[in-house]
Amino acid sequence: MRISTVGFQNDAVAQMQALEAEIAQTQGELSTGLQIQNAADNPSGMAQVNELNMELSASQQYVTNGNAASANMKLEEQSLTEATNVLQSAQDLAVQANNSSLSAAERQNIAAQLQQQLQQLVGIANSTDSNGNYLFGGYAASAQPFAQSGNSVSYSGADAVNQIQISANQRISSGDTGASVFMNIPAGNGTFTTAAAAGNTGSASIDAGSVVDPAAWVPDTYSISFTSPTQYQVTNSADTVVASGTFSSGSTIAFAGVQVTVNGTPASGDSFTIAPAGTASAFSTLSSLISTLTSTTLNQGQITTQIGAALEQLGGAITNMDNVQASVGARLDAISSSQSTAQSEQTDLQSSIAQLADVDYAAATTQLNTEEVGLQAAQESYASLAKLSLFNYLS
Repeated sequence: MRISTVGFQNDAVAQMQALEAEIAQTQGELSTGLQIQNAADNPSGMAQVNELNMELSASQQYVTNGNAASANMKLEEQSLTEATNVLQSAQDLAVQANNSSLSAAERQNIAAQLQQQLQQLVGIANSTDSNGNYLFGGYAASAQPFAQSGNSVSYSGADAVNQIQISANQRISSGDTGASVFMNIPAGNGTFTTAAAAGNTGSASIDAGSVVDPAAWVPDTYSISFTSPTQYQVTNSADTVVASGTFSSGSTIAFAGVQVTVNGTPASGDSFTIAPAGTASAFSTLSSLISTLTSTTLNQGQITTQIGAALEQLGGAITNMDNVQASVGARLDAISSSQSTAQSEQTDLQSSIAQLADVDYAAATTQLNTEEVGLQAAQESYASLAKLSLFNYLS
């Protein structure tokens, strides 16, 4: 077979260029640490690497989301603890004030302390994170959620909070609204409230009561009226008598699946109201208690009744704080668990990416040496053969 000089040269040059390209490829792998430089190197491998990188990026974002939510919820947890301490202190003051031997001036002093605690509670409710966002503002985190005017506190925050993605299939609330923490607290004992009529003249007071048979309870507004200091009757909103009997101080009055205790001596015509429980705020509870202690028109029975109602309501507010705090703790645990899983997944993903994309330095170095030797041999062979010519043998 005849091989022309031009053909020989073209083939030799092409082979050397191919070897140089292989060397350049291997040198690129060694310099970058990647054996897949672009899709052309390994189309299916590059597709797998891209997919794994997307999964890794998403997992890392979930961890970032969890860190941010965790930081805010730890601040919320601290605020809830502070708010609980304020309410417990107010509870202690209410117990102290529930003493018939206290003078009006002494009750005024207690009211002044409660006034300070009300302001302190508003300050806690307006707590912010490191970026100045309000912890209890919900979606409206950039605006102050609570405003105080005198002893009245209003809420203008959102009624929902942001949901944070902490894993591919798990989202959690990043906080709690001020409405759920401070405002919408079940009033009274959670089922009904009790109150003394404004016109009562006797010394009797009524407690918060309790439910003894939930199935028998019919939500309605009931009135316990005393026809004499020792006789009572209970009527519903339709003025139908549902119970009646003889009374003595400390007696339990039961009807419609509930019972209440009345202490003291009622005057003829005195009455008490039992109504379905709505909601009340922690602020309105403190405000009402302050009004009770500073009133100059309430008699002892009314004062005792209202302080007892405030104590019941403060207990409900503290319970609500405890429930919210338990929810925060559960969410923090969920974030911690999710991040542990994410870190394990990221290790696996990085290992898979490395197996597909990272270069084996030992193998690549050996390959580079082999390719360099091959190129050197090809060059020397070409140089040697290029010197051959028929004219060298003609004389």
